[in-house]
Amino acid sequence: MSRAVGIREEHRAQMLREIQSAALDLVEKQGLDATTIGDIAARVGISERTVFRYYESKEHALMPGQQSLIDTLVGSESAHSSSAGILGDLLAVCRDLFAKEVEQSDFRRISRLMVREPAMTRAVIRQERALVDALSTALVERGQLESIQALLVAEVVTAAWRVAWQSFARNEFDGVDSDPVELFEKTISELGKLFQAD
Repeated sequence: MSRAVGIREEHRAQMLREIQSAALDLVEKQGLDATTIGDIAARVGISERTVFRYYESKEHALMPGQQSLIDTLVGSESAHSSSAGILGDLLAVCRDLFAKEVEQSDFRRISRLMVREPAMTRAVIRQERALVDALSTALVERGQLESIQALLVAEVVTAAWRVAWQSFARNEFDGVDSDPVELFEKTISELGKLFQAD
C-alpha cells in the first residue's frame, strides 16, 4: 500500500470517529429526535454533505457497527446445508463481530443511550428489519435455504444479537459490571436450551 493511500485511510478512519463521537455527544445532551445532521456537521466543523459522504443518516453515524453487521452476515457463506448448521455458522460470525464491536466503538455509550432514549430503540428496530430482510434474501438467493427457513434463521440471528446487546445495555444502565461477550455466549447457550427435548 502506498503512503498516500495509507494517509487517506487514516484520515477516513479519523473522520468516521469524529463524526460518531459528535453524534453521541449531541444525542446524549439533547436526544436523538432533536439532533440533526447539521448539528453533527457543525460540531465536527465540516459540511452536512461531508457527513453524508461517510454515513447515510444520524442513526448510522451513532451505530456504524449495525451496517457492518448486515454486510458481514450477508456476505458469510456456510459450508453446511442444514438450517441448524447455517445458523451455527452465522451465530459464530455474530459472536466475532460482537467482540469486535465492543473493542472498537463507543459500545458502552451506545448501550446506555439504548436504554434511556426510545428513539434509539426505534432506529435499531429499523436496522434489524433491514438485517433480517437482507440476510434471509441472501440465504434464499444462494440456494442455501427455503424462504421460511431463511427467514427463521435470520430472525434468530438478529434476536440473539439484540438480546445480548439489550442485556448489556440494562447492566450498563443499572451500573452492573458485565462482559458483553460473555453475555453473548450466555444468550447462545440459552437459545440452545430452548430447543432441547426434555
